[in-house]
Amino acid sequence: QVQLVESGGGLVQAGGSLRLSCAASGIIFSTVGWYRQAPGKQRELVARIVSGGFRNYADSVKGRFTISRDNAKNTVYLQMNDLKPEDTAVYYCNAYQLWGQGTQVTVSS
Repeated sequence: QVQLVESGGGLVQAGGSLRLSCAASGIIFSTVGWYRQAPGKQRELVARIVSGGFRNYADSVKGRFTISRDNAKNTVYLQMNDLKPEDTAVYYCNAYQLWGQGTQVTVSS
């Protein structure tokens, strides 16, 4: 079965950290993006990594979030540090035209 499964979300205080994981089955990762969607807002790209290792980030998370990949595990990670209340959203992993089910991140002030 081809699917993406996110994990690692939760509730954290402002300034805290979380690490999200996106595990793929049935596909081999190439370009992978992490997106987020807050209530009442459009889904936005947070970070993306391509097969050659190039990364790009939304301006709002530069210096705080890091996207990485473990090809042996076919898993992509999003390390989120210095979290802020405005980072609260459902975070989704995307590869090809596949989306995961999302994982909730809530940052309390």
